[in-house]
Amino acid sequence: MKPGLYPAPESREERLTKHLPMVRRIAGQMAAQLPASVDFSDLEQAGMIGLWDALDRGEMQSPAQFATYAAIRIRGAIYDELRKLDWLPRRSRAKERQMERAQALLTQRLGRHPEDGEIATHLGWDLAEYYDALAETSMQLVYLEDLTHDDGDYADRTADEASLLPEDLLQDAELERDLQAAILDLPEREKLVLSLYYQEDLQLKDIGRVLEVSESRVSQLMKQAVMRLRARLQNHQQTAKP
Repeated sequence: MKPGLYPAPESREERLTKHLPMVRRIAGQMAAQLPASVDFSDLEQAGMIGLWDALDRGEMQSPAQFATYAAIRIRGAIYDELRKLDWLPRRSRAKERQMERAQALLTQRLGRHPEDGEIATHLGWDLAEYYDALAETSMQLVYLEDLTHDDGDYADRTADEASLLPEDLLQDAELERDLQAAILDLPEREKLVLSLYYQEDLQLKDIGRVLEVSESRVSQLMKQAVMRLRARLQNHQQTAKP
């Protein structure tokens, strides 16, 4: 084998320097969806913890693999910090639970994702009230990875899952298929928002420009999409019980 055929492995210091900007970028992307009361430096510090953890656990990964792994660890560490803060007001949290229960009940009853108007009617609200409630709660960060995990530390789950075979990542293969089907069934705009955010890594303001809507509307669409997916998975888990 000729020397120089493969690039020299990166040192820990090189990886740290290379991925420090990723911490600030991800923290900034997440902070853009949060109230000004959430300190950006706290998010950045949590992200640094995630990066340090990635450096420890991903030492043997290739540069491309490590970049993906580090992003997951950084997001996970920041997400765990935000979950601990639980900054959403109690009144808003109550509305969120009402909407999620209505979404789950109607999804089970109708056998499909309910329309916005159907949810509002079920709750005894008009459509404007429903959209106001969505706006009030839509700044809560939610991650697709969290849909299949109800509790526990995100970073620890990610570390545990990294050692599993792909077929072991979800205990029930039907659950994975159900999630994929639920995503395909989403309204086109919600599906596009999820794709642009999770796959293309666009910020909400950039997605708003693509869709020609406000940043707050993008946040509402994302919240609505995740509520639909969570309702679908809840129904799956209930029907899967012996």
